[in-house]
Amino acid sequence: MTLAAAFVSLLTSVDPAALAASPPDRSAPHPAAASSLALVSQDDEVAPTEGAASMSEAQPLPPNERGEPPPVPLDEELIEGRRRPDIERDLPDAVEQVNPGAIRSPPPEAFPGFNIPIPDRWRLIESLGIVTERWWDPYNQNTLKGDRPLCIPTEEEQERRRQAGQRRCATPRWLGLQSNDWFFVASAVSDTVFEPRSFPIPVGVQSTQNPDSNDVFGRNNSIAAVQTFIFGAALIKGSTAYKPPDIEWRVTFAAQANYVDVPERRVLDVRPTVGSNRFDYALGVQEAFLDYHLGDTSYRYDFYSFRLGIQPFNLDFRGFLFQDQQLGFRLFGNRDNNRFQFNLAAIWRLEKDTNSGLNNLFQRPRDDWVLHANVYRQDFPVINVTSELSLTWNINRERGEIEVDDNGFPVRPALIGNLLTRNYDAFYVGYNADGHIGRLNLSASTYAVFGSDRRNIFTGENARIEGYFAAIEPSVDFNWIRVRGAGLFASGDGDPYDDVQHGFDAIFENPIFAGADTSYWVRQTIPFAGGGRAVSLNGRNGILNTLRSSKEQGQSNFVNPGTMLLGVGADLDISQQLRVSGNVNHLWFHRTESLEALRMQGTIRRDIGWDISAALIYRPTAIQNVVFRLSGAVLQPGTGFRDLFDDQPQDDRYYSVLLNTILTY
Repeated sequence: MTLAAAFVSLLTSVDPAALAASPPDRSAPHPAAASSLALVSQDDEVAPTEGAASMSEAQPLPPNERGEPPPVPLDEELIEGRRRPDIERDLPDAVEQVNPGAIRSPPPEAFPGFNIPIPDRWRLIESLGIVTERWWDPYNQNTLKGDRPLCIPTEEEQERRRQAGQRRCATPRWLGLQSNDWFFVASAVSDTVFEPRSFPIPVGVQSTQNPDSNDVFGRNNSIAAVQTFIFGAALIKGSTAYKPPDIEWRVTFAAQANYVDVPERRVLDVRPTVGSNRFDYALGVQEAFLDYHLGDTSYRYDFYSFRLGIQPFNLDFRGFLFQDQQLGFRLFGNRDNNRFQFNLAAIWRLEKDTNSGLNNLFQRPRDDWVLHANVYRQDFPVINVTSELSLTWNINRERGEIEVDDNGFPVRPALIGNLLTRNYDAFYVGYNADGHIGRLNLSASTYAVFGSDRRNIFTGENARIEGYFAAIEPSVDFNWIRVRGAGLFASGDGDPYDDVQHGFDAIFENPIFAGADTSYWVRQTIPFAGGGRAVSLNGRNGILNTLRSSKEQGQSNFVNPGTMLLGVGADLDISQQLRVSGNVNHLWFHRTESLEALRMQGTIRRDIGWDISAALIYRPTAIQNVVFRLSGAVLQPGTGFRDLFDDQPQDDRYYSVLLNTILTY
């Protein structure tokens, strides 16, 4: 309300006769004037009144006793659209909305006559020509990336689009989609790896590629080149920007071609007649699942859903226990505004292709199951830390089964110890934490495993399983630099011939820890020559020393030397596009009695050696669509490593170089 309008209101609320009879007291405002001025700052919208209209037609007031001129009549335009503050109008009836399942557009009555409600924001921006969609552009709005809903091919929609001069709907009718909240998401990834490396390579028993090779080990250098294409598609129902999807169908295929060249025979194939290089290819189904939203439990969309099919599973924050894409069922949800989350999962492990690691759907799934339950709580035990408590049961029933991989090497049972097939039940109780306390970032994981193993690989008798694991990674940020520490302990077995197995082994580890696959020890596999054929000291993309035939196809082994690690590292964000990382780790065996028994060797010391690595990651677009990575790592063997591979030159160092290009659509 303007000052002029307030003045008009004052005049219309005062009796002219009273003004003529007695002069106003200028020391205090009139009550009506006070109430009128008090409302000036509220800027209320007002309506014309009869009083205002009559004032415009009234006769001019005579001069008062002091001889002051009468007030000048105001123009009628200044009064139009105003009202007296002390007069109330009846408000219109409240507009009530009923929104079962979705928020509808307001009814037409809620708008002035010149406004038309728009069914959804997608049609609005399309009709106005704001968005020009290009199917090959993943950065701007794109229907293939799930940025806009699919066009439903109903007759009404086709007619509307024809009248608007737009393209007709191309969504197939056989999909049976009936609502306008279905989204389609397509993805494509190209992952290229070129990897020169070296590691101890045993000489074949029957033959060797190099006649100058003798004793146990030959030349060390090898090369691997891998090209993987991943194609995925998802059909999602629901506005997932603020709530879980109602339904999601997803399928992902991976096609891989790989080439490996090593200097010795019988490394890539059990047959000595096969050469020392190999080209192979494989096709795997990495995802094929239905995700169904069962319901909401709060107005903030706390929910519970289930997912059935081949899907990714990660049982902790860093992939220490199990991280893989497997066939399974998962019931999950959250409560308390997403501060409390839960998962119940049942996994039936699929066989893997030997040389690619992709899921092999042409073989029957393994007699190996995983039952898992966990709960997450945010801000527990302190603010900014998320805690996870989990219980996992690995049920293995592969006794009596013999499995040979694609290269002719037996993987179940592993060719170690008494070579007997076995069953086992392993129960894992774990606590994991991830978050920060003040400036200190913290990620920690602890597990205890217990259970029973039928047929100990040394005694052939039943044995109990009792193993322990702990890992911690603290870090601190200094502007563009993050300094990290790393500590890991996995218990080893000190007496392989007793009835208790104290070695800790995971189900399917893939750790993001201590440099991850930049690290030599995590990236490369060290063959355990002399104590077991086709058995490795550690596994590829794994950190534990478990003496398994294969992480993908072998069984867990709880009679192992264990692993200890201490390390430091740093991540330097030179720019938004460039990151440089470095890691220095020192590794030890926890106990070496199982190694000594298998190698029939008197003393094997515990020092594995120093693992030094560095990586350069370049993202030219500052996002994950184009990523180039170059990393290099060196293993300086310690005394324990030299005791195992004493035929190698004492000054030998092993290296790993990784050139990786990832392109994502």
